[in-house]
This record gives sequence, C-alpha cells and structure tokens, in this order.
Amino acid sequence: MPRLTRTHIGWIVLLGVLFLCDIADINSLSYAMPAIRAEWGLSATQVGALTSYTFLGMLIGAIAGGRLADRIGRRPVLIGATFFYAVASIACALAPDVTTLSVLRFLTGLGLQAVTGVLIIYVAEMFPGRLRGRLQSLMLAIGLLGLPIMAGAARLIVPLGPDAWRWVFVIGGFGIVPAIVAIFVLPESVRWQEVHGRVDAATEKLVTELERQGTAAAGGPLPAPVERAPEPTRGLADLRGSRYLPRVVVISVTLALGNLGYYGFSTWVPTLLVQNGYTTEQALTVTTILAISPFIGALAALPITDRWERKHVSLVLCTLIAAAMVTFSLTTSPVVLVAAGFFVTLLLQTNVAVQYAYLAEIFPTSLRGLGAGIANGVGRLSVVLGSFLIAAISTGLGFTAVFVTTGLALLLGGLNIALFGVRTRNRSLDEIAGSEQDRPPSTT
Repeated sequence: MPRLTRTHIGWIVLLGVLFLCDIADINSLSYAMPAIRAEWGLSATQVGALTSYTFLGMLIGAIAGGRLADRIGRRPVLIGATFFYAVASIACALAPDVTTLSVLRFLTGLGLQAVTGVLIIYVAEMFPGRLRGRLQSLMLAIGLLGLPIMAGAARLIVPLGPDAWRWVFVIGGFGIVPAIVAIFVLPESVRWQEVHGRVDAATEKLVTELERQGTAAAGGPLPAPVERAPEPTRGLADLRGSRYLPRVVVISVTLALGNLGYYGFSTWVPTLLVQNGYTTEQALTVTTILAISPFIGALAALPITDRWERKHVSLVLCTLIAAAMVTFSLTTSPVVLVAAGFFVTLLLQTNVAVQYAYLAEIFPTSLRGLGAGIANGVGRLSVVLGSFLIAAISTGLGFTAVFVTTGLALLLGGLNIALFGVRTRNRSLDEIAGSEQDRPPSTT
C-alpha cells in the first residue's frame, strides 16, 4: 500500500498510546527510586541490583517475545504482553520489601520488552515503505509523552508521603486500557500472514478497504502493486548464516553500547543528582524538565530519518550526545546542567527513532521478531551489567566519571553501525532482506 490512509492513522495513534504506557512503566522505577531508597535504606549497589531486574526481564522478554511473534503472530503477542506487564506493574505497588519488588520488576520487564519489539516490527510491516522511518518516529513521539506524564505524576505523588511512591507503579499499569481497544481495532500483520500462508477473507477485505481509502486519498488510481516472489520461511540456521549473523552482531553491539549510554543517563540522573547534593524534590524537578525533551527529539527525527542513510545519521547523533553528556557532568551551573541534560535527552530519542527504524528493516519477515529480539535482548543485558558498572563508577570515581562513560559508550556504538551496518535507505524490506552485495565486513 503506497498511500497513508485514515485507517493507518488510527493504527499509528493506537500503537503510539500502547508505546506511551510501555515507556511510562519502564521509567516508573527510576522516578520512584529516590523515595524507595530513602524508605528502605538501600545502598548504591542495591539500587543497581533492583534496577537490573527490570532489564534482565526485558532481556528474556525481547528474545522470547520476538520468537513468539514470529511463530504465532504479531497481534497476540502485542496484546498479551501488554496485559502481562500491566498486571505485574500494579502488583509492584503492593511489594513489602526489595526482594519482592525485584521479582515483580523482572516480570514487568518480560512484558515490556516484548511489547516494544512487536510495536517496532508491526510499523515496518503494516505501513507504506517510503514512510517507515517517519512513522516509527511518530509512534515513538507519541509514546514518549509517557515520560513527562510519569515524571509529572511522580513529582506530584512521591512527596505526599513515605509510601506514596507505590502509586507510581499503579499508573504504570494503565496499559490495560489501550490493550482492550487493540483487541477490537488492530489486525494481524498482513506480511506475516502471507509468509505463513494464513491470509483469510478478513485480511483480503482489509486490503481491499485500504486500497479504496488510498485511491480516494490519491484522487485517482493507485500505481499497480509490484509483484514479488513469495518470501521463503527461514529458520534459525539462516540467522546463524553468513548473510544475517553479521547483521545480528553489528546491531547487537550498537544497541548494547547505546543502551548503556541511554539508561546509564536517564535511569541514574535522579539518584545521582541527590547523591551529588540536590534534594529529592530538586532532582525530580530537573528530571521533569528533562522529560519534556524526548517528545521533541522523536519529532526531530521525522525530517531526517528517511532523508539520509540511517546508520550515518546515528553516528552524527551519538557524537553530539557524547559531547553534551560530558558538558552535563562537568558544569557547576544549574542552568547549564538543565540545558545540557535537555539536549542529551532530546538527541537520545532522535537516535532511538533512527535506530528503531533501522532494526526493523534488516531481517526477513520470518526472522524479524527473533533477529530484532536478540539484538534488543543483548541491549538489555548491557543495561543489567551496566547497572552494576554505573554503581561502581559512581561510588569509586564520582558523578563526572559516570557520564563520561555513558557518552563514550554511545560514541562507540555510533561508529560501529556506521562502519559495519547495511544500507537501508530507499530500499524495500525484500531488497534489504535479500541483499548480498552490501553485507557488512567482518567485525572480527
């Protein structure tokens, strides 16, 4: 379908709201953490361990959710995983101690990353190819409204009392609402159905309706669809082969370094600001201000993500982010600190939008969920290990060293994808999946 229709617009808004709830929940722990740490007397190491449980769950959820989405479909995994994490998040509000909260955050993480992975590949498969990057950015922009919503809610709720932080996790469970809507609105991916031979009358009716809407929007007949050979169903052996294994390695390394930088900054800023002399309310005020910029950052990706080669755009963004992180870590001025932090969080999300679009393109349909899931899983593993690394650096070397480390990680990730990633700009998913000529050189 070469045209964006009103049905597509409805889908992207719903997907964005699902992403909004997902992102709000991912960040709920970081906003509640200063109050949890104060109430339970947690050390920096314990904070790192608690944080890591969410991302350990996300590691497993990324791979299991991706594989499941390849086998049973995108729609059931997206809806089921949303219900799963939402219920687990609400249960976090009842946790009596740090052990229970750790287990529940692990379960929450399982569902959260399964949702994220399916959202990305659903946009790649169900929307016009020439708009893939921009629509990924738009979905992310809507989703990132979850940051200021959660930050603002935490800013209002947490100071109300020593136990008030529990309500932050209740808000994290609101994903149940759009999941119920999705049951009645979202169809299964047509591309997935074609590959698995499951196209039925309802799917054909949907395609016909999209074509009718597209014709009306174009004011005339649409271009004849390009005939393509049926995509073969590929298995794990193909993912380990010479065509796709280098892609798995390159994107996994980039996401591992990128997630270390991203979550090393965003998750730890409230706690480290308090550790560096700010009050809890001041730290939450700063993070609330910073939480506005990711939405702008995702929108900033709209004019650039489809205009230039994504892997090169990512390198430029990572370089700028690294410089801003160093500035954030060195300044003694509250104004410069907020300005640098705002710039960091803005460009982090621009980079995420670009890399999400890239990740969803580089694997064939039958391996897209698993390939993207493995890469996302490795990225989450780096966050688990990075939680302990950041805690150790914070304790041993201090505030500045933490953000120099996160900036360097992002820069290395940008260099990796720029040097070794495949080209995707102005190419169909079939062309990218089948390309031999620009297979990345060995990273060894």
